[in-house]
Order: sequence, then C-alpha cells, then structure tokens
Amino acid sequence: MNNLNPTIFLFLLLAYFALLLLISYFTGKKSKTQSFYTGDRQSPWYVVAFGMVGATISGVTFISVPGETGNSAFHYFQFVMGNMVGYIIIATLLLPFYYRKNIVSIYTILEEKTGRKGYLTTSGFFILSKIIGASFRLYLAALVIDMAIFGPLGIPFWVTVLFCLLLIWLYTFRSGIKTVVWTDTLQTLVLLTAAIASVIVLLKHFDKPSSEFLGNLLSKPEARVFEFGWKSPNNFFKQFFSGIVIAIALNGFDQDIIQKNLTCRNAADARKNMLWFSSWFGLTVFLFLVLGAMLYAFAKLEGIEIPERTDRLFPLIALNYLGASIAVLFVLGISAAAFSSADSAITAMTTSFSIDFLKIEQHIEGRQKRIRNFVHLIFTLLIFGVIILFYNLNNESVVVSIFKAAGYTYGPIAGVFCFAFFFRRRPIRWLIVPACIASPVITYLITVLFKHIANGYSFGFELIIINTLITILLLSFFSKKGALKTLTNL
Repeated sequence: MNNLNPTIFLFLLLAYFALLLLISYFTGKKSKTQSFYTGDRQSPWYVVAFGMVGATISGVTFISVPGETGNSAFHYFQFVMGNMVGYIIIATLLLPFYYRKNIVSIYTILEEKTGRKGYLTTSGFFILSKIIGASFRLYLAALVIDMAIFGPLGIPFWVTVLFCLLLIWLYTFRSGIKTVVWTDTLQTLVLLTAAIASVIVLLKHFDKPSSEFLGNLLSKPEARVFEFGWKSPNNFFKQFFSGIVIAIALNGFDQDIIQKNLTCRNAADARKNMLWFSSWFGLTVFLFLVLGAMLYAFAKLEGIEIPERTDRLFPLIALNYLGASIAVLFVLGISAAAFSSADSAITAMTTSFSIDFLKIEQHIEGRQKRIRNFVHLIFTLLIFGVIILFYNLNNESVVVSIFKAAGYTYGPIAGVFCFAFFFRRRPIRWLIVPACIASPVITYLITVLFKHIANGYSFGFELIIINTLITILLLSFFSKKGALKTLTNL
C-alpha cells in the first residue's frame, strides 16, 4: 500500500479527528438543550448546503459509484437527475410547510391526522432504516480503515469500529446538529478533495492533454447517460421518476436531512439551501462518474485486473497505484463520507426518539439533557452492535441484502406522509401498523412474482414507488369517511 507506514495513516486520522473535535468545541460554546435539535436556527444556508453534499455522498457512494460505471456506464445520473427534481419539490413545498409548523421532529405533524400510532409508526420506521443504513455505511468505511491502519498494527476490527464511533460521539454529544452542520462542511471538503486529487493524478498517467483525454472519454459508450430499453433496470423513465420519489422520501420525509434544513434562519434560507444543494449534489455525483471512467481506463492502461466486485476498484487503485498522497486522501475521504452520514444519522435518531417517543420537551432542562445524552449513547452503541453483527456474518451478500431491505422501510414513511397530505379520509388507527408492515412484504412478493411472469422485466429503484402506492392503498382501505382535513390545511 504505497509502503506508507500504518502509524502515519493513524497519525493523520487522529489529526483529522482533532480538527473535528476543535470544531465541536467552538460550536458547543453557549449551547442550550435545544441547540442539539435545532442549531438555534442560526446556521448559514450555504454552510448547510455544502455540508449536506458530504452527508448525502455516503461511503457507499464514494466507492461504489466509480466502480458502477463499468457495469452501467453513466446511467446512474438519470436517477440523480430525478433526485435533483425531488430536491426542488422539497424546497418549494415541504420546507415552507415545516417552518410554518415550527417543529423539531417532522413526524410530530402526523399525530393530528394519523393519531399517535401512525405518528410513532412512521418515526419507528425512520429509526429502523437509519440504524441499518448508518451501520452499513460506517461498516464499509471501517473495513477500509482496518485494512489501511488498524489491521497492519494487529488491532482487532471491533476496536476500529469502537474508535470511530467513540470519536463521532465525542464531537456530537454536546451540541448535536449545531456541530454536525459545521463538521459535515469540513468532511464534504475532504471527500471532494480526495476525488478531485484522484482525477488530477490519473490525468497525469495518460499521454494526451487533459481536455482531449476527457473529451474522448466522455464520448465513449462507457460514458453514455441515457437508456430507453424498457426491460433494462437502467431505463430512463424508471430511473428518473424513481429518483424523484426517493429524493422526497429519503430527504423530504427524513428527519436526518430535514433537521439540517431546519437549522437555517428562516424558510427562505432553507429553500435557498436546498436548491443550491441540488446543483452541488449533481455536479459531485458527475465528478465521481468521471472518476470511475478514468479508473477503468487506468486499469486497462496498466493491465490491472478488474475486481469481481467493482466497488473495490477505487480502493484497489487509490491505495496501491496513485502514490502515498492519494492513499492518505482516499482513507480520509471515505472516512469523511462515512462519518458525515453516521454523525447526522445518530443525531437525527436521538432527536426523533427523544421528541417522538420520550416527549423530552416536557421535562425540565437539566433532565432533558441527561435523557438526551443517554439516548445518544444508546444509539451509538446500537450501531456498534449492528456493525459487529455484519462483520461476524462474514457474508457480503447477506450484509448487502440487509442494507437493501432497509430501503423497503421508506415506502411506508412516504406512504403515511402522502396519505396525511392529500387524503381527507380518517385512518383506522390500530390498523396503521399492520398496513405499514404489510406494504414492504407485498412489494417483495410482487418482485418475486414478476420474475416469473413479466418476461425479463427487472425492478430497480422504482420499488419505492410501488411500496409507497401500496401503503397509500392499504391506508385508504383501512380508513373511514370523515371531514378530517389534509395536512396542508391543518
């Protein structure tokens, strides 16, 4: 690995974390209990927007998107284009509504329409999704850190995970989202630096001038964006419209992302933040796609065998062929991508559980802080346990399947919100939980059935559309006529 001593990697990683702790110290000054949840509504919109790129570009994206270009060209960008439209919808419709309601947890707005059962069910599905998702993303980053630093030093994997989570807990437990907004900004800068530096170093290995090489690269079939074959999982319409729905479900109805937006000073700033974030996010993903195409060209030039799992291509080349500087930046970049997802996820889960389930705002301030700190610690330890479970399963396909299964839980979240927003019917509240559990199961059964009857049709991202629609259908079936208003009229 570029013959770089693991202790040097460790020193640089510790220095990086020291910087995060320093940011935590300054942002934590004069923090109140509510600062953990709202950031005192004082975050500059451009800081939030830039930091959200790092939180959205997780460790999975950091290593998987470049590798995926060898399997599906640039088709993933069709999905990203849909995401960008979804972010515009969030900016123009959802954020102003959330600000009008002056909420901390977005799930509290469901209580009046769906009752406490529907409200807590939605919050519970969010927490379950975040536990699995954050654990999986941090697990991948911990594997790289273990390979680069702790493994060669003879330190067990569980210590690597505990080390990462301890540091995340240390810089978030005092001020929560107020700190996360600023640390995510640093982490976005680190991961973008790693990607841009990798592109620059790769360009130096090719004989042609940079502009000519990139022009030729982007004109090749491997850089093709659009695909209109109906049976293809990369069909434009499936990818684009799924991208819209997933962006709304995973961002507009997600406490993690919305909590950052709600730290802005007002609805206008939050809207501006989301619109700029949409543009920066699209450019960042395109950068990673270009990096992926360059990695494949470099592998062909150097005679490097492409790994069976293509998401290992970027780690393989970055850690072994591009020099010590890129190796260091790669480790810091994937750490930044994973930690920016994990820190905000733990903070959001703490907020959701404390506000929704424990009604923490009903306690006096000192007791609020003690309860919140305990919940924050429990979620940190829970993620530690799930990561160790992934590691001990010792079967990557099983771990990936568990992560994909978590994606099914966002359908019920989106379905409950859509029902509350657009339907006047009154749900039978004790049947909301069964409906939300049944929806992912029915969606999975549909995918199994289609394999046998649809003549090769392959489901992709559009599964969340089906899942959401099934949830809405079940809630409509398990409801009564009534004069109950929609959320937009409450």
